Amino acid sequence: MSSDDSAPDPNRWRALAVCLVGGFMVLLDVSIVNVALPSIRTGLGADQSELQWVLSGYALTFGLLLVPAGRVGDLRGRRTVFVIALGLFTLASAVCGAAPNALVLVFARLAQGLAGGTLTPQISALIQELFQGKERAKAFGLFGSVVGISTAIGPLLGGALIELFGTEHGWRAVFFVNIPVGLVAMPIAWRILPRPSADRERRRHDLDLVGVVLLGLGAVVLLLPFVQEQTWKGQTKWLLVPAAALLLAAFVLWDLRYKKRGKEPLVDLELFKLRSYSVGVGLISLYFAGFTPLFFVFTLYLQTGQQYSALLAGLAIVPFAAGSGVAAAIGGRWVNRLGRKVVVLGLVLVVAGFVGAFYASRLYPDDGTGLATLAPLLVAGFGNGFVISPNQTLTLADVPVRYAGTAGGLLQTGQRIGSAVGIAAAGSTFFAHLVSSRGDYAASFRIGLLVALLFVVAALLVALADLVTGRRTEHTQHTHHGEHRLADADDDAYRPVEIEALGS
Repeated sequence: MSSDDSAPDPNRWRALAVCLVGGFMVLLDVSIVNVALPSIRTGLGADQSELQWVLSGYALTFGLLLVPAGRVGDLRGRRTVFVIALGLFTLASAVCGAAPNALVLVFARLAQGLAGGTLTPQISALIQELFQGKERAKAFGLFGSVVGISTAIGPLLGGALIELFGTEHGWRAVFFVNIPVGLVAMPIAWRILPRPSADRERRRHDLDLVGVVLLGLGAVVLLLPFVQEQTWKGQTKWLLVPAAALLLAAFVLWDLRYKKRGKEPLVDLELFKLRSYSVGVGLISLYFAGFTPLFFVFTLYLQTGQQYSALLAGLAIVPFAAGSGVAAAIGGRWVNRLGRKVVVLGLVLVVAGFVGAFYASRLYPDDGTGLATLAPLLVAGFGNGFVISPNQTLTLADVPVRYAGTAGGLLQTGQRIGSAVGIAAAGSTFFAHLVSSRGDYAASFRIGLLVALLFVVAALLVALADLVTGRRTEHTQHTHHGEHRLADADDDAYRPVEIEALGS
């Protein structure tokens, strides 16, 4: 069914629809809670530390299981892991919405993040399994639309629910909205998503538990000081960064040793010998460090600085979501023909949009900022759509299907780390300037936006460097392709997207 010599799965587009529904739910909860924090404070009497854990706990546990869950899906079957994760996410959402106090809400959010991190890598892996060539690029384009729209529209949907159900209880609706969607999607997913192949069921695979622990701890310890940057005062928290480096180095050494013993490691580091993969992971990590802080500092500026309601603050970001959704679908069709040029175009548009938002806030610092930034955010949204899904298509193009879950998990981990680093950098700059300027929210927003812009420019430089050297490198890979391909003799489903097309 996923093999290149056999007919495509007739259910592949319906399966994709189910995957996108699950992905939308999980990614929406990354941003929807931002505007619900004041409502949670009112409804539960939560203090600042508890609110921070409601927000950051999800990001921490989400990043913890991305790679191990991708590996488990590769080995045990993606349908099973997807449905279980979707059920756990739905259950955790119900507990969040019914939480009697802040402590229960924090633990339920941690569980939500674990389920979300388990579900997400299955989506990119299933796209790899079900689609080939131009169809695969189109499918990733639709997934990219979901990533961009869910991240950007979260504040709007959260604000609308709080407006509808009131400040004291509106935050509960933010979580309860997941329940009917999850309950409907689970049986459909079980019926439509592909079953594991008979060959996969016959083979015996290793699940490297030591590797799971080392990589999981390394990711969490690395993320922790960034997501808690505003809550944990002092500089000692940054000692966790070298500690994380040691854990990740230990993981790499263990991974190499595990493979030398003839076993299957958690992450086959040969993946990073694929130029398309290593460049794509680095680029998207930098991009997410610039893309996600926009919503953080912009929402703070509008809600706290200009007293926008949660709904109005969400509406101000709608142009970004709309542009992103449209462009992602277009970019998915263009990427097979234009390759990295689509990503470069997208990054240029994002830079232009950020610069436009910067000057719009200078011209209208007190009144009309939301209206003045509509056009720049629309431009940035179009750019976002040309970055995320085309980059995902290019990054996973040469990855064998049997590694798709692991590769997708690593890609998502890079995005989560990038988001945490970017929000910490832009947020700390925003708050520092707010204090020194004695409450100048407009200027503080611009400073935070400049920090975010630097990350986007760094991603653009990576894309340009790849584009400049791409023709020579892709020609070399085409001539000596066997040297770069992962050892995967038993993976009949593998066929790279045409390398010449991607590099042109």
